[in-house]
This record gives sequence, structure tokens and C-alpha cells, in this order.
Amino acid sequence: MFDKLFSPIKINQCEIPNRLAVTAMVANYCNEDGTASDKYIAYHEAKAKGGWGLIITEDYAVNEHAMGYKYIGGLWNDGQIESHKKLTDAVHKYDSKIFAQIYHAGRQSGSLVNGGVQPMAPSAIPCPWLREMPRELTIAEIEQIVEDFGDTALRAKKAGFDGVEVHAAHGYLIAQFLSPYVNKRTDKYGGNFDNRTRFLKEIYENIRAKVGKDFAVTVRLSVVEDMPGGRDMAESRILAKLIEEWGFDALHVSCAVYGDHNRQIVSPMYVSHAWQADLAAEIKKIVNIPVFTVNRINDPRMAESLLEMDKADIIGMGRGSLADPDLPNKAKAGDLQSIRYCIGCLQGCTGALYVGGPITCLVNPSLGEEYKLDYSKVENPKSVLIAGAGPGGLEAARAAAMKGHSVSIYEKREFLGGQFRSAAYPPSKGELANYTTWVTNELEKLGVNIYLNTEVTKELILDKKPDVVIAATGGNPLVPPIKGIDKAHVVTAEDVLLGNVSVGDKIVVAGGGEVGSETAAHLGMQQREVSIVEMRSAICMDLDGVNKYYLKKILNEYEVGAYVNTKVVEILDDGVIVENSQGQFTLAAETVVLALGYKPNNGLTEQLKEIHHNVITIGGALKTGNALDAIKEGFDVGISL
Repeated sequence: MFDKLFSPIKINQCEIPNRLAVTAMVANYCNEDGTASDKYIAYHEAKAKGGWGLIITEDYAVNEHAMGYKYIGGLWNDGQIESHKKLTDAVHKYDSKIFAQIYHAGRQSGSLVNGGVQPMAPSAIPCPWLREMPRELTIAEIEQIVEDFGDTALRAKKAGFDGVEVHAAHGYLIAQFLSPYVNKRTDKYGGNFDNRTRFLKEIYENIRAKVGKDFAVTVRLSVVEDMPGGRDMAESRILAKLIEEWGFDALHVSCAVYGDHNRQIVSPMYVSHAWQADLAAEIKKIVNIPVFTVNRINDPRMAESLLEMDKADIIGMGRGSLADPDLPNKAKAGDLQSIRYCIGCLQGCTGALYVGGPITCLVNPSLGEEYKLDYSKVENPKSVLIAGAGPGGLEAARAAAMKGHSVSIYEKREFLGGQFRSAAYPPSKGELANYTTWVTNELEKLGVNIYLNTEVTKELILDKKPDVVIAATGGNPLVPPIKGIDKAHVVTAEDVLLGNVSVGDKIVVAGGGEVGSETAAHLGMQQREVSIVEMRSAICMDLDGVNKYYLKKILNEYEVGAYVNTKVVEILDDGVIVENSQGQFTLAAETVVLALGYKPNNGLTEQLKEIHHNVITIGGALKTGNALDAIKEGFDVGISL
């Protein structure tokens, strides 16, 4: 099935055992001084154990002010080498090879994370996301940074890395010099194409002079920046041929820069799978060195087909490796059902980075915990009864069963997944169902007993006498005391999404958060006349900028109206009275959809505490949250029993 995927390939003198690469992703797992932590080492070791052919680490800073994040690796001084040697030794216990990605963040940084200095760039133009004004680099500073890259590459070699990847993509400093979108200089490092590429050429020459001819040196390049005035494919074709001519050993084709208004460095589920592969294929036609492709490739069969079509030589699955570090080994064994596929939600892998935290993963709650988790069976197994089969309850059941406990799940509805099931219904979110099908398959293998259409009651607990009860009953929709809210044509967003109710052609959605906006998009695509009423100043406020951008594009395309700073006053038989600063007015409505949030459904917890000494409440039954929180809480409780 995977003849090409599991064939070896050489980059310079480094032989990589298969074509699956973990591409560089910021994890924020290192120590603040750039040294490798136990957490960081174990995180990479899990991937090597899982069978990935090549692991490319995140963004190693070339000097102490080059960092775009506070807890990334660094090799700007010799004192950092020892800890990263422990990393490469850990990876080399397996067949995997490991490259250090080296970079300078340039303007895509800030004084809070880069040692307290003003960011620097080719020109004084702020990053769209970070917005801190950068200082234009002097010629002398540019020359010093060139030396820093070479010195960092040499330290990477001393630390046992099999190669380095020069990060010239994603809007970081080298990409800034390459791009007329950012580089407005008129000296020898700006203006025409040869001047803008000079910085990268000098960096390569400096690295090669210091590491020697047999050490693998590759480059990651955004061939399309997706920004007005940014570098385009026509220029990148020229640059690709130069990159090979200079002597780089492989070319990693990527796209984009920081900002919400492009298909993104890390694409959300709104973007098609493997959308960058055709760009890599264009580059592959004109160079002879190995070419990587990446982005929204989450299935080994998808990867194999790209190799068969000669789109690329190596397939990057960064986020896929977060969701399942064991993906290569499972694919090689033909066990595709056991692969925990990335769903493209971006909630843990990029969402945490926006606030400076370490990455997590919605579908893989063990991510970042590899260094301290113990999966050995308990000596005294318990009987564990879980009330509720939402994502938190399902994950608690999986973790507890892995530890050897006898686990039963009771769900009052006829399906597993809870509110996460309806979350897969809005446009572009169908992959959310992958998690529910995966965890269901795992629970079957683990022998977990599942009872549907069965509500947990005091009588059931007294009859079954479990050692532990986990209340994972989720939340109930908020139904505020609005006049007319009990009318028959007033329905919940979940019932609309699941098709439990029929709706009219004129619809008002009360609530413009994530659930309300996605439900409105779902209805808009059915060509209904939809309006959102939101009390806050904007819709989609609880979404990150990238997902918000794509969801609002759908809402705009399907002409969904939005009334912000507006509240629902009364629901009529044929409309909704609303109020804002302009006064009261009526919106026609045959159906009113409530998406006003949730409140904890913790009534069962209060009842059971009267008769049971060990009741643990998790997820939405404890406090309002999301699936990321619920799955992590469920896993933590289950694994610790």
C-alpha cells in the first residue's frame, strides 16, 4: 500500500528511512534560556519512536534577540549544545533523523519574548499580528546576523543534528528580506531581486563554510506569500533554481506570512487538503534536489498519492504528528483505523501560542505530557461508571481503560459524542467527526461497556455499585427569561444542526458567538434568509483571527445579516423585537434559533453525592468550556485513577 512512502531518500549524505517528515512547529516547550527541557526531548522522542523518517525541530534562534516565542530552542552559545545533544541522542535511539531549523524572527517578534529589545527588520513596517514597530537593520547588523546563522549551524552539528533547515519562509527575517511586501530598502540588500536574495545567499555561504560540504543544509521557502505586493510564484521559480545552484541540499516548499487574510502557514479546516502540493510540484519540475510539500496532509494514503504523482519527494505532516506521533508505524502495519487524524481545528496547536502558552492538541491530550505519563496497569483495578458520552466522558473512559480499570459509559441519548457531534455539521467542519469515530473504535478494542438511551440515576448507581463515578453530563443551552421564548418555533442550535427540527425560510439566530455564527452559516448555505442578533460589538468574537476570517467569508457569501450591539426583547409568532442604540424594531422570523451559550448540567453530581463517596465532575458539567478542555480533563482524570 505504501511502497513510495516507506522508501528511503538521501539529503546530502544523510539517508532518511522514509518520506514522512515532522515539519517544524513552535511548541514552546524549551527552557527560557533556549536549552532543551525534558518535556521538549520526550515530545520529539515520541515521534522518533512512532516511525517518522525525519524530524525538523522548531525555530532555533541564532542569537538571543532572534526569538519570536519565549520558550523555543536556541544555539547562539556553546552552553546550549549539551542539552540539545541529549535531544539528538534520544531521537537516534530509533531510525529517525533530526534537523534543526534555524531562524531569526525579525519583525515577527516582540520585546516581551526576544530579550527586551525592539524587533528588527529590513524596513520599519510592523507585523500585522504583533504590530510592534521594528527598527531597520544596519549593514553591520546584517553582516553579524549572517555570521550568527553560520555559528548556529555549526553548533547544531556539534549537538548531533543530522542537518539544518534555514527558515526563509512564513514572514520571518530572511523571508522579509526576500519580499518586496516588507523590504523597502534601496541599498545592496533591497530593491531588485538580486539584492533581496543577497542575505539568503550570504547565510548559505557562511553556513557551508563552517559545517563542511557533507552536512545537510536545506531551506524552507514561502513560494507564495498570499499578501498584496508579496512574493509570487513567478519570482519563486527563479529563486528555487538559484537555491539549487548555490548548493542547498533540499527545498521545503511552504506558503504565507503572519496575518489573518491568507490561506495561512497552518491552514484551518476551511482550506482544502494538500492545497500547496501543486506549488511544490511546480518547483520540483525545475530543480533536481529533493522537494518537500506540506499543509493539510493528514492521511498516509494522501501522502502516498502525492508521491505517486511526483508532486514532491518528502511529505510533511506537522500537525498530523501532533495528533498521532505513531502515525507512520500504524500506517506501515496497515492499521489505518487506529490513526488519530488531525482535524484541522487549530485550537491547541496554534490557539495556545496566541497567548504565549505551550501547544496542546484537541484530539491528543497526552501531547507535551510524554515525559511524565505512566501507562502501566494499576495493581488494583476499579469499576468506573461514566455518566455522559461527550468528548470528556469518552476520553475519561479511554484513559481509565488503558490503565486497566473496568469501565462502563452510560449515555441518555442514542449516540456518542455529545455536543461534539453537532459541531461537525456546520460548513467545513465535517472532520470533527473523525475524533468521535476514532475514540469509539479505541473503546471497543479496550473492552469498554457502552449503554445508549440509558440515563444515570441514583437507582442505577445503587444497583451497579461502581468504585468511581465520573459525571460528564455536559451543559444545557442557556434559555434567558425573554418574553415568547417558549413558543413552538423557538429551537436550539443543536437541534437545528442535527436535523431534529424543521425551520422556515426566514430565520433569526439569537447569539453570534462560534455556535450561533456557524449555525447561521449552515442555514445560509441552505439558502435561507438568516440574520444574527448579537449583544456584543462583533460576531465570531470567540474565534481566532484565521477561523473568523473564513467563517465570515461564508456568512458574507450567503448574505447572512448581522445586528451587533443588539439584544432580543421579545419573540413574536412571526418575528423578533430587538433593540439597539437606534431603538426597537422587528425582524421577520418563521424560526428563532437560540445560541446563547451553555450552563453546567450538574444536577446529577448533586444527587449522587448523597449516595456515593467518589463522584468526579468534569467538562461542561463542571464549568462552561470547549471540547479541548473537556478532552484534556477527561484524560487527566482517567489516567490518574
